[in-house]
Amino acid sequence: MVILIKTLQVIIALSVLILIHELGHYLWARALNIRVEKFYLFFDLGGKALARWKWGDTEFGIGWLPFGGYCKIAGMIDESMDLEQMKQEPRPWEFRSHPAWQRLLVMAGGVINNFIFAIFAFIAIMAIWGESYIDNHGSRIYVDELAYDMGFRTGDEILRFDDYVPENFGMLQADLARRDVRKATVLRDGDTLDIYIDRARIGDVLSAPLMFDLAVPLVVDSVMADGLNAASGLRRGDRIVTLDGEEVAYVQDSRALLATRTSREVAAAVVRGGDTLGFPVRVDSTGRMDVYMQTPNIRTRHYNLLEAIPAGWREAGSSIGGYLDDLSLLARPSTGAYKSVGSFIAIGQVFPETWDWFHFLNILALLSIMLGVMNLLPIPGLDGGHILFTLFEILTGHKPGEKFLMVAQLIGMVLIFGLMFLAFGNDIARIIH
Repeated sequence: MVILIKTLQVIIALSVLILIHELGHYLWARALNIRVEKFYLFFDLGGKALARWKWGDTEFGIGWLPFGGYCKIAGMIDESMDLEQMKQEPRPWEFRSHPAWQRLLVMAGGVINNFIFAIFAFIAIMAIWGESYIDNHGSRIYVDELAYDMGFRTGDEILRFDDYVPENFGMLQADLARRDVRKATVLRDGDTLDIYIDRARIGDVLSAPLMFDLAVPLVVDSVMADGLNAASGLRRGDRIVTLDGEEVAYVQDSRALLATRTSREVAAAVVRGGDTLGFPVRVDSTGRMDVYMQTPNIRTRHYNLLEAIPAGWREAGSSIGGYLDDLSLLARPSTGAYKSVGSFIAIGQVFPETWDWFHFLNILALLSIMLGVMNLLPIPGLDGGHILFTLFEILTGHKPGEKFLMVAQLIGMVLIFGLMFLAFGNDIARIIH
């Protein structure tokens, strides 16, 4: 069921983003009287489609190959590689017959749409749910194998990355990768110490799903009134230190232990004030005790609609800047950041296991930014390649020849397919490991 929910979220998210992106090209082309021959969600490889219909001069449809979508604009050298059309004399409604500034708008339309959608999505998030994050001050980390190998330990409080003082706990891993951190200062068992960062591990940092989890102490917040342990004697503020004689400092420590003691009773040692008390605690069939632990230090700011507009702009700008930082790491092979490139398999892992509108909209906004930024890369075959050639024409007054554009398009497609193979290869390697 979990796989089904995640798959459904990935299909819906990618379909929405593809439509938004291609609609940008379509609307600008139609506004400038450029004919759009085909508009497809997914690819109709071999001319086969799940559905197709005609509206005006454009054929709309849903292809059978779910790997993207496209907007075929008349008189444009694109992934369709329609060479026969390009051999004919240019006609007034074709892309190539329009001035460079109009072609530039058509090419940038998809990226513009992606960024506009992300801004509106973040504004909606700010207006409905507000802005929440876990305050890093006083929060401790629960490390995975990678963090442990790099020198971090469960229970550390990260004080600084070089001279930067992190505020948002949830951004620690991203900050470590993006800020070219050389030294992390942590608080461990009352002492301050420095951990020197091996930049060769940054690729691993980018691809790790959760390097720094929040270490949640087993301090009781409340007991479910109708739960298994309603009459157990546990109170708010009690700290569970052992279960069946085994030490459990954090919630994460208790999970594996409780999973082996389902549908039975365990002995819990609890610190209350200056005393250590013993309580029998029941565990249900899923390894849960029906006991809520105290939540971390969450900061929340609520916005009205007018306040949400600049807040959404700021969040979109911050997300774009962060993703550009990630791409700059990819451009440096020495960082190993290329190992973090993933396909739709990696995207699926980002979505939650249950449907959640807040997380879905947040991920959708981030993916829209990623799609927009990726399409701005100056690679032939992507919007950025077309934009680069058009800017060259505007600045120099010389239009690149059609043969040059065709060769560049082929080279770009090879590069894009190479990137796709890298992404799939990384995903498969992660699954195997």
